[in-house]
Amino acid sequence: MCVGYCRHQGHSSASHWTQGCLPGHHLCLHEAQSGVCCCCSALRPRYKRLVDNIFPEDPKDGLVKADMEKLTFYAVSAPEKLDRIGSYLAERLSRDVVRHRTGYVLIAMEALDQLLMACHSQSIKPFVESFLHMVAKLLESGEPKLQVLGTNSFVKFANIEEDTPSYHRRYDFFVSRFSAMCHSYHSDPEIRTEIRIAGIRGIQGVVRKTVNDELRATIWEPQHMDKIVPSLLFNMQKIEEADSRIGPPPSPSAADKEENPAVLAENCFRELLGRASFGNMNNAVRPVFAHLDHHKLWDPNEFAVHCFKIIMYSIQAQYSHHVIQEILGHLDACKKDSPRVRAGIIQVLLEAVAIAAKGSIGPTVLEVFNTLLKHLRFSVELEANDLQGGSTGNANLNTSSKDSDEKIVQNAIIQTIGFFGSNLPDYQRSEIMMFIMGKVPVFGTSTHTLDISQLGDLGTRRIQIMLLRSLLMVTSGYKAKTIVTALPGSFLDPLLSPSLMEDYELRQLVLEVMHNLMDRHDNRAKLRGIRIIPDVADLKIKREKICRQDTSFMKKNGQQLYRHIYLGCKEEDNVHKNYELLYTSLALITIELANEEVVIDLIRLAIALQDSAIINEDNLPMFHRCGIMALVAAYLNFVSQMIAVPAFCQHVSKVIEIRTMEAPYFLPEHIFRDKCMLPKSLEKHDKNLYFLTNKIAESLGGSGYSVERLSVPYVPQVTDEDRLSRRKSIVDTVSIQVDILPNSIPSDDVTKATEDLRV
Repeated sequence: MCVGYCRHQGHSSASHWTQGCLPGHHLCLHEAQSGVCCCCSALRPRYKRLVDNIFPEDPKDGLVKADMEKLTFYAVSAPEKLDRIGSYLAERLSRDVVRHRTGYVLIAMEALDQLLMACHSQSIKPFVESFLHMVAKLLESGEPKLQVLGTNSFVKFANIEEDTPSYHRRYDFFVSRFSAMCHSYHSDPEIRTEIRIAGIRGIQGVVRKTVNDELRATIWEPQHMDKIVPSLLFNMQKIEEADSRIGPPPSPSAADKEENPAVLAENCFRELLGRASFGNMNNAVRPVFAHLDHHKLWDPNEFAVHCFKIIMYSIQAQYSHHVIQEILGHLDACKKDSPRVRAGIIQVLLEAVAIAAKGSIGPTVLEVFNTLLKHLRFSVELEANDLQGGSTGNANLNTSSKDSDEKIVQNAIIQTIGFFGSNLPDYQRSEIMMFIMGKVPVFGTSTHTLDISQLGDLGTRRIQIMLLRSLLMVTSGYKAKTIVTALPGSFLDPLLSPSLMEDYELRQLVLEVMHNLMDRHDNRAKLRGIRIIPDVADLKIKREKICRQDTSFMKKNGQQLYRHIYLGCKEEDNVHKNYELLYTSLALITIELANEEVVIDLIRLAIALQDSAIINEDNLPMFHRCGIMALVAAYLNFVSQMIAVPAFCQHVSKVIEIRTMEAPYFLPEHIFRDKCMLPKSLEKHDKNLYFLTNKIAESLGGSGYSVERLSVPYVPQVTDEDRLSRRKSIVDTVSIQVDILPNSIPSDDVTKATEDLRV
């Protein structure tokens, strides 16, 4: 056999040669592996010879750098040959992948990467197609090492800015393949982690590449987002203590990004959301709901909360309302799910609202409240139906458990409403207050806009309490310059209606809402607890001169406030807290709204309450009669020191001193503590235990007050509210016009009942 000279090793022995492609042609063993005929190599195209030369005989030696430089120079000098170079490299790589020649595969990909980085021209487009074809071959292989290799090459390619966009290139295969790698379940934990990291980095590369291209819209199509987002969330679930983070999730370090799939996935998720535009936002958020639903991550909802914190902090602030709308829509879709699932979604909404409230919430304010109130009614309806349909035994236990779960839903809704409302600007908060108040049902009226036809009495009471609690949270921290702004007539009238209902909890909530709106100088905390204050000056009460608008408000609405306080004191189901809140109401009116005329009216009201407790036309229990007496004592002690009339203060102090010795059950410190001894009757008590109208009039008159009105006993007007509120009405009581002229004569019936206290 005629042998030639081997250009690789210089072998000339016959054993180093084999039959060539044609008779008389011979192939060295090295070239037999690559399929290149030595005798014909001189006839092969130059680009093929340059490509062949970069591969050493032993792949362990790595890429032949000198020949790689020649190939790179040739590619840069003749860019029209790039597509042929790429096709030939792809051909070799495909053959090596099939034959499991991993070493040559690594060399081919290294050469491709170098060519890709070195060549920047319009002719690179066909070369990129060959490159992506080779990357796809690697990703399709079952070798983890090759999959990681292909991913690394793709990431390098993704960071290259092309001069012109490619209008035909799509990345559907890469999205699918990288997403599958993110869910790898390889038996070796280290390899599994490596594959998942590669998948996440690949997705990150796809996102960066498509967003930088003109065809960025393709990646945001639902079929891609439905693969990308769940893949990232699947890996993010490994993050520990996600719910303990406060504020924006911290950016992971470079080391964490490379080693931890969870941290890398979170970083990629934030980057994806940060690149989302107005039209793409919903496509990126909706797969999150599908993932949380599928994996049952709403209960417990720590991971769900963490996800939406990332979403809210990553997206542009002006798109926040889109996310809130999506959460509300999902809440509607899950209305038939378990209470804990609904509560989990609502808590996520709360977190989203808390972040959005710092920026732009957009036009969704009323939609948020309307949806939440609708779900509040639905939850109360379910709770009421369960209570009415409950039976004994195990069913009763199940009903009790579900009832408790529904309360979790209701509390979550109220917290969300309160937090959302308290972060709104004042003009929007006023609208929301009116909106919620319009939903509160009142027996006998149809002015409310909430459907309560399926609730029954128990459910209606429950929804009243829930709505008033929501209103209480919305009004918390509300500071209006004038009381007319805080309590306009259109809001005050429906607010006071529940204050006459036969439910002490409803009345408490109404009073607390009024306190939120009245207390413009944060004095309420100083007044907490009904008690005899030795020196009011120590409280350092903040107050300002009463403005003209506030004076006008009291002339128009003052009697309405007095009436509700008066009737609220005479309710048979009052508890300690009711008396405390009623006392605070009187004190706040004194601080915020009282001029001399209002002070006289408040004192008249206090004396009328004392008279009602003594006469007891309503047949109140002894505890309630003593509670009213204690409330009157606490208030007159407060107001006497506020107006600082010495003779008035002296009279009040003397009565309190006598009560301390002879009738401690007339003082709040005694009557409201446990096991207080009560008197059998009040008829035999000495009049020195009571506050006397003539003494008060004499003391105030000496200080320049107009006291003619003190001789006119206060009696509230009867209105339709008494009948609508299902309470014990005072229809049988003689009605006297409240703003009687100073020279008017009181009714004989009322005068006779209290004549002993007015002499």
